[in-house]
Amino acid sequence: MKRVFLIVLDSFGVGEMPDAADFGDKGANTLRSCFNTGHLNVPNMQRFGLFNIDGVTVGEKCENPIGAYLKIAESSKGKDTTTGHWEIAGCVSEKPFPTFPDGFPPEVINAFEKATGRKTLCNKPYSGTKVIADYGKEHVETGALIVYTSADSVFQIAAHESIVPPETLYEYCRMAREILTSDFAVGRVIARPFEGEHPYTRTSRRHDFSLTPPKNTALDILRENGKAVIGVGKIYDIFAGKGITDCDRQIGNNADMKITSKYQKEDWNGLCFTNLVDFDMQFGHRRDVEGYAAALNDFDKWLGGFIGEMKPDDALIITADHGCDPCHSGTDHTREYIPVLIYGEGIQPANLGTRACFGDICATALELLGVKGEIDGESFAQSITK
Repeated sequence: MKRVFLIVLDSFGVGEMPDAADFGDKGANTLRSCFNTGHLNVPNMQRFGLFNIDGVTVGEKCENPIGAYLKIAESSKGKDTTTGHWEIAGCVSEKPFPTFPDGFPPEVINAFEKATGRKTLCNKPYSGTKVIADYGKEHVETGALIVYTSADSVFQIAAHESIVPPETLYEYCRMAREILTSDFAVGRVIARPFEGEHPYTRTSRRHDFSLTPPKNTALDILRENGKAVIGVGKIYDIFAGKGITDCDRQIGNNADMKITSKYQKEDWNGLCFTNLVDFDMQFGHRRDVEGYAAALNDFDKWLGGFIGEMKPDDALIITADHGCDPCHSGTDHTREYIPVLIYGEGIQPANLGTRACFGDICATALELLGVKGEIDGESFAQSITK
């Protein structure tokens, strides 16, 4: 293979993992919830084998799938974006990132206020849209930064773009990233700019500032072997740029599908790694099941055109990084198996059952691209190549 396109449908889980109850996620199933709207229409993923995956009990199975398909359990003890993507790339997180259900301790907040020269508001778990509704006016009046977290390992900073320009907000995030180390080393610091009058709206200029992966991933191995590693959407931020050779950091499904299509038309050799965040950010966390199903339909329509332009030595892998069942309680991610659908002229259709580590995905991508390297995960390339 010359090129592998790896597309993460952020939060598209296919059913609870055996330990889901330990995470408060018993019964979660993102695919099932979307299907039960009665509006899910994904014929291309259906042909790849989405509804044939072991344990999937909704949808019509394809009699002769054109892709290889399976589901994979997460080895890391987490259900967040950073953990999921790092594991996909071959870095299992042995220790979960810290969370702060009671807000951040005084030593963190004091250090942050001293570094930025601004006071803070909130400092508790909060919905991203509700926090600007509840604290936005006070922020605009005082200039104090809205700091909040969630059930995930995140330190989020919201600010109105007229009060704190995005580049300044990004600098505050870098300051927070330097402060949040050791026992306070959250997976991500997230800039959450907003605009307008009350009720305010969040802008597309969000940026994530992740920890650097603690060891080399498949991205580093590909780069060291002279391959392109293209990050689309949040990928650059999730890996703190480590292993990336080119990127487009625009955020949003429509933008990132177009960018992936643009890279498809160019000549390169390696991996294009795309994250489609709206499934999670716009629909999963907001518990908008109708919107989630519609977004899956939109992706599947785009997918039809994309596969029609694939070259003989291209491979496409569609997967997820965790679940975020829009019909589950709360607003958190859900501990679910992820689907994996693989398609290409050189890919042999097959049911690969259930596997135990997201890292198997990039281990397979490495082998498909003819690159050797040691990561967490085992390749299944021999089972899918003709």
